[in-house]
Amino acid sequence: GDYLVTIEEKSKATFLRAYMNWRYMSAGSSRVCVRMVGHKMEESYGETLKEQMSVVEMPLSDPPLCISCCPVTGDLLVGCKNKLVMFCLKYLVINENLTVLDFERSFILHIDKLTPAEVAFCARHIAVATELDVLILKLELVQQSMDGAEQRAHSVSTLEKPVDGGPSTYTSQLELDEFIICQKPVELLGEESKLCEIAITLESTELPTEDTKCFQVRYLLFRRFTPDQSPFGFCEETKLHSVQLLPVYRTGSTVTAHEEAEDKGELLSLFCFFSLPHVGYLYSVGKLVELMSTYQYSEKSEQAVLTPQFLHVITSENLQCFTVRCSAAAARDEDPYIDTTVKACPPVALDVCTLRMQLFIGPRAICHFRNHIILLTKADTEDITERRKPTRRTLFRKTDSMKSRPNSETESGWNLYIINTVSTIQLYREMVDYSRTYENVKTESCIHLLSEAHLLIRAAIMDPGFLKSDEKEELLTAFRESCAFLGDCYSRFDTKDYHLALPYYRMSGLSMTEVLKRLVSEGDEIQTYERGFIFYLTHSLNEDLNEELSK
Repeated sequence: GDYLVTIEEKSKATFLRAYMNWRYMSAGSSRVCVRMVGHKMEESYGETLKEQMSVVEMPLSDPPLCISCCPVTGDLLVGCKNKLVMFCLKYLVINENLTVLDFERSFILHIDKLTPAEVAFCARHIAVATELDVLILKLELVQQSMDGAEQRAHSVSTLEKPVDGGPSTYTSQLELDEFIICQKPVELLGEESKLCEIAITLESTELPTEDTKCFQVRYLLFRRFTPDQSPFGFCEETKLHSVQLLPVYRTGSTVTAHEEAEDKGELLSLFCFFSLPHVGYLYSVGKLVELMSTYQYSEKSEQAVLTPQFLHVITSENLQCFTVRCSAAAARDEDPYIDTTVKACPPVALDVCTLRMQLFIGPRAICHFRNHIILLTKADTEDITERRKPTRRTLFRKTDSMKSRPNSETESGWNLYIINTVSTIQLYREMVDYSRTYENVKTESCIHLLSEAHLLIRAAIMDPGFLKSDEKEELLTAFRESCAFLGDCYSRFDTKDYHLALPYYRMSGLSMTEVLKRLVSEGDEIQTYERGFIFYLTHSLNEDLNEELSK
């Protein structure tokens, strides 16, 4: 939805507000309308006042702690102590020339003894995190076979009672005895996550109508961490951060908040990321719930943002970029022929890589929008070069090359950077060029780099704006080229996955004659070929022969 939601504090009170039509204010209009959510829409938006910003007050019984907007529907999820409140985005037609946005509170998720620090909301999936726990839920539609009263009762009675005798039974008594409660780390996936001992009640707050949808809660994942231990005791900085849900759509399709609910089937895959100070975790939570990748940071992380192509992480003085495996998992969800002799894709379990590390002074927050990274920094007043002494030689050289700034309070403060990311084609070319340094030694490093380049192109093709992209033909050409490069590797290298030469050559669109011409390198030297080439040649010849016989 085209709105801005804030949690504001004033006079020791916390407010939740939504700003509609905020572009009119940024364009210089001074008209502002303040109203309660759902009240007097016709009076607030008269014909003469339609070009105005609207401030919508959203009252809550408990102070809001965190918020998240669904990128698919525009609905809003608000985290409060022991509960989550969902507001549905509504498009209200005032007249034929004016449609305005409003919210309607649809349900409350009561979560026993849980205070959310962060929430993420996407396509009826909810991720909620405390300091050391992560819980992922899905709201599923209830079958419409039962009558209305029974249906509504079912929607408010999804309560999972904790198992008697669990750790929570003795928590209050131990706290009274001044013990520190340190539970064991836990990872529960799928149906097993019901055993997390977190009771949930779903309360519907909508007025019942014929179109009212009833939901039930399904547990997808629960993970509990323990504080880092050291000789000096527990580390208080061990807290989760950057909980995110990332949707991936079918190739060439997109879903926005303006579309109807029936069109949400275009959502292909969903991923969840969350991070501790020194390690990040990426899970697939769509058709299958599983851990895909683990990210080890070189220093303590402050915040991270996940995109379909990269993971961007900020530390106390760096912006780091890692590769991700979202496109590899989504490709398998989309195409059942992958991992056959027809099509192939690099594995989801492929080790991730660090792509770039860029020095910044005092990064505090990061977000991502299309091809831009928005970075908020805060420069300290003390001498930065004395306070942060780099431990690596490469960083030391970068620090020396920076111009020193005067130690003045008037020049230090907040800074906002908008960083353009490198285009997909340019980064792909860099990866391909760098892979050639390993080509002669024929190592797995060459295959790894070309696999990274291939996944980069796959992610770009899966982007919702791909069909309208100016780089569409260039991306498709790069995709076929990357398949040919991988086919060369699996046909020339002595590798256990030699059979992948066949599907990659097929995906490249090269004929058998064109593949044979690649036998000769640029220096007119005959390449030595391994089992992969024989495998490709045998299958291709047999298929051509069978095709002629069938005719």
